[in-house]
Amino acid sequence: MIRLTLALIFLAGSLAAQEVEPPMTYERLGKIIFALDPEAQPQGPGFQMTVSDVSVLVITDINADRMRAMVSISSAADLSAADLQRMMQANFDSTLDARYAIANGTLWAAFIHPLSKLDKDQLISGLAQTVNIAKTYGTLYSGGAAEFGGGDSQDLQRELIDELLKKGEEI
Repeated sequence: MIRLTLALIFLAGSLAAQEVEPPMTYERLGKIIFALDPEAQPQGPGFQMTVSDVSVLVITDINADRMRAMVSISSAADLSAADLQRMMQANFDSTLDARYAIANGTLWAAFIHPLSKLDKDQLISGLAQTVNIAKTYGTLYSGGAAEFGGGDSQDLQRELIDELLKKGEEI
């Protein structure tokens, strides 16, 4: 019993010593975005930024506690049934936290998350995955962080996630 008590005290102490990130806010989100892209621009309830030469729109809804990072891929008008099926397959196994979506006649790559629960590394990884699935639309349909196979694509796509995580270390 004494050992169990000591173990629980030790565990509680070590958990308390771990740094806990504050809840994500619009302001904190902005600081992270500007660390990743100093040229980012506030835009309404969000930001317009560039990641790996791709334009990314990040919007927030404080009242709904949501954020959405989006990359416009193309018009949805010409998508075939095979295109739609392949995107749904990718949403299941290779896009990771990002997703293909259609809204207002546009095909998007999107990462959607509760704002207050979002941590810095999740945001950075989600941004990179969103850019990766936009860039790999029509080929690999991949978020880039975890794939099967022995080709070069996984390493190339993982580089973007690692690069952004490194930029985010200072925040």
